[in-house]
Amino acid sequence: MNKKDIADIRKHFKLGTDLLTIRDIYNVYIKQESNEIYHEASQAFSLLDREQQELFLTNFKKVLGGKLDEKLFEVKFKRVEEEREDHTQTILYEALQVDDVADWKEGMLQIAKKMVQDVQYDKDIVITFIRGSYFKPTKRQPDETEADVRDEVYTTPFILCSMNQTEQPKRSLVFDFVGKEFKSSFMADPIINLTSPIGGFLFPTFTNNAADVNHILYAAGKANKPNYHFIESVLDGEEIMTAQEDKAVFEEIVKEVIGHEVNTRTLANLYDEINRMVEVDEEEEELENIPTLDTRELERVLKVSGVEDVDSDKVERAFLTVIDDESYELKATHIVPKYTSKSIKIETKVANISISPQDLKYVKQVTVGGKRCLLIEVEEDTIIDGFTIIPEELLK
Repeated sequence: MNKKDIADIRKHFKLGTDLLTIRDIYNVYIKQESNEIYHEASQAFSLLDREQQELFLTNFKKVLGGKLDEKLFEVKFKRVEEEREDHTQTILYEALQVDDVADWKEGMLQIAKKMVQDVQYDKDIVITFIRGSYFKPTKRQPDETEADVRDEVYTTPFILCSMNQTEQPKRSLVFDFVGKEFKSSFMADPIINLTSPIGGFLFPTFTNNAADVNHILYAAGKANKPNYHFIESVLDGEEIMTAQEDKAVFEEIVKEVIGHEVNTRTLANLYDEINRMVEVDEEEEELENIPTLDTRELERVLKVSGVEDVDSDKVERAFLTVIDDESYELKATHIVPKYTSKSIKIETKVANISISPQDLKYVKQVTVGGKRCLLIEVEEDTIIDGFTIIPEELLK
């Protein structure tokens, strides 16, 4: 799935839409520090009152919120030699096919039990499963009306899961209008925090408007902090790499190839070239296929960036040293800060500075009067705490 696919299904989690329908909802309550299910309940989603529906729909949008490879991860299911009934892919695939609510609920209960196996939560947990259908109109032609477009749609049945913690209500002071008095109010019922899900998933994923049952979209509770145990033991998924980890791998591989010392011009050229790869792909294919850097592509990027003495053997050895996989492919969108929401950090003893890669060419380390200095070329006045800095002569 790409970010547009996720954004499209996410925006339809609302009341009144005809492009996404939810048939059933199944809730499982788990007590803290326990691996047993305390309570379970299922019903047709349409039978919930309007306020409950809105609360859950907002929660489901939260599950699908965040950036790919930071908070959302497309996970590939592990291949197994023998077909296992308890394999999550098998459970979910079969659950998509059944019409009977009891059969669907039994499959979801199997997954819920895997979630509590060998895990004890700090707070009570509510696991919510829904099943429904997502409808995406075919590409609209110039002479078609909105009604024509709705006549032909891609239809994908789906299952979505959300995990939420409960909070104990706090005591508060209220005013009683009947008795005309101030008094304390305390509710004993735990509150389900539907605004901050701690995990979840969507099955199947969508590729070119077709269901991909070999992948599942996993949602982490916090950016760059996926639950690896959940991915491996609950989802039966393969190992994933976050954008942050991918960026760190890139940095270490480049250091292995060119060393730890580099001038800012070369570094700026390196990021510019990778950024150009992303921009070209974005213009032509709208990032349907994210550009990657394998050993051959990284070798090319380093050479055009001005790095000397680079060859394929050196790059392949660097991949093996850092990631132990010479066939590994780095995602270009993980490297350029435009897509990672991070800037390049310049660290010194005096100050730490954050700068975008396209501005790195304006930064140089120079020696003035026998002292190493960081020189930043600026085109406008420099402002510090609201004060405009007066230009000074270079130190002698």
